[in-house]
Amino acid sequence: MRRNGPSAVLSLISLLVPLLLAMLLPGAGSAAGQRGSKEAADRGVLSDPRFFPLAVWCQDPAKAEDYKALGINTYVMLWQGPTEDDLAKLAKAGMKTICEQNAVGLRHLDDPTIIGWMHGDEPDNILPRTEGGAATVIPPDKIIADYQAIKQKDPSRPVLLNLAQGVALDTWRVRGCALSDYRKYLEGCDIASFDIYPVVQVGLRDGENWFWLVARGVDRLRHWGDDRKLVWNCVECTHVDRPDKKITPLQIKGEVWMSIIHGSKGIIYFVHQFQPSFIEAGLLADQEMTAQVKAVNQQILALAPVLNSPTLEDAAGAASSSPNVPVDIMVKREGNALYIFAVAMRIEATHATFRVEEMRGREAPKDGMAEVIGEGRSLPVRNGDFGDDFAPYDVHIYRVSLSG
Repeated sequence: MRRNGPSAVLSLISLLVPLLLAMLLPGAGSAAGQRGSKEAADRGVLSDPRFFPLAVWCQDPAKAEDYKALGINTYVMLWQGPTEDDLAKLAKAGMKTICEQNAVGLRHLDDPTIIGWMHGDEPDNILPRTEGGAATVIPPDKIIADYQAIKQKDPSRPVLLNLAQGVALDTWRVRGCALSDYRKYLEGCDIASFDIYPVVQVGLRDGENWFWLVARGVDRLRHWGDDRKLVWNCVECTHVDRPDKKITPLQIKGEVWMSIIHGSKGIIYFVHQFQPSFIEAGLLADQEMTAQVKAVNQQILALAPVLNSPTLEDAAGAASSSPNVPVDIMVKREGNALYIFAVAMRIEATHATFRVEEMRGREAPKDGMAEVIGEGRSLPVRNGDFGDDFAPYDVHIYRVSLSG
C-alpha cells in the first residue's frame, strides 16, 4: 500500500463482527474471533446487512462528501491523524473511518465514526536497509505483540493488518518472508488485507493477464486464517506509478467482483496517482473512472443484504467452453431467489453453462428465467440449466426464482 507521504507505519482496518454478536443477534455477520459487547454491537456497522465496506485509502476528509456520492462509506487511514477536525468532517458526511489508535482516537472510544483501529502496513516487505545494517522485515511476533497492545486499549474494535503483494505474487522481489510466515502474521489481526495492482505493478508488464492474482490473494488469506479472519483487499483505479498504463473501467469492475466472488468482505480503492503527475484524489480527477466506480459501488450496496448472507457451496455450478478461461461463481439465496455472481477469470472471451442444482431433478420448477441484474435481459432456464457469453473479465449477476 502506498502512503501519502513519508511517515509512520500504516495499515488497513475494517469492522469485524463479533462472534458473540453473531450468535446473539439474527443477521449479524459470521466473522469469528472478535470479543464483543453491547457497545461494540452499537458501533458494529458490519452487523447491518445493508452495509458493505467500500473504502478509500489515505484521503482528505474535506473530500468526504465527494466520495460519499460515489458510494464510498469508509476512510481507511487518516494522514497524520485522526485529528479532531478529521473526525468532525467525517461525522458530518456520515463517513466511517479506520484510523490509528492515537491520543485523539482514544478520546473518541464512544464515537461511532471510528469503526476500527489501524495496524502495520506491509510488514512482509523488506524494510529499507540502514547504513551498515542488513535488510529486515517486521517479524510476525512483533505484529502479534502490537496487536495485543491495541486490543488491550480497546477490545471492542477490530484491528486489520495490511499485507503486500507477496501474498499473491510469488515472484515479488521485495517480499522478505516465506509463505509459511503468513499464517503467523494473521494471528496479529482481526481482519487481513493485502494490495496488488496487476496493471500498474512493477514487474508485471503484461499485467492485464494477471488479474486472477487478486483472487488468488483473497483465497490465500482465507486459507491462512482458516476462514476465521475477515478478508479485505485493495484495488487499483489510477495510473499509480505507470504514466503509460491504467486499468480500464470494465477491468476494474471485473477486479472488484472477482475479489468479492472469492470471499473479500471489503474493497479499498487506492486512489492516488503519482505519475505522470501527483494527484492525491486521482480517482476524482478521472470522470470516466469515477462513473464506473460509482456504478459498481451502487450495485454492491443494492445487493449488500444478499452479499452479507451465507454462501451456498453446492447450489449451482458453472462450466466454461474454454479450458483457458475459468468462470468462477459465488451463490447466495434470498427467499425463493438464488443469486449467482459470475466472473470470467482470464482476458479471453468464453461461453458459460450454469446448472442450478436446486432446480435439477425436482418435480417443479425445473424451468424458469434467469434475470441478468443490471443488464435489462433474462435468460431461459431449462431443467435447471442456462448459458451466457462472457467477454474478457466480464461479470454477470443472475437472479433465478426457485418458486413456480
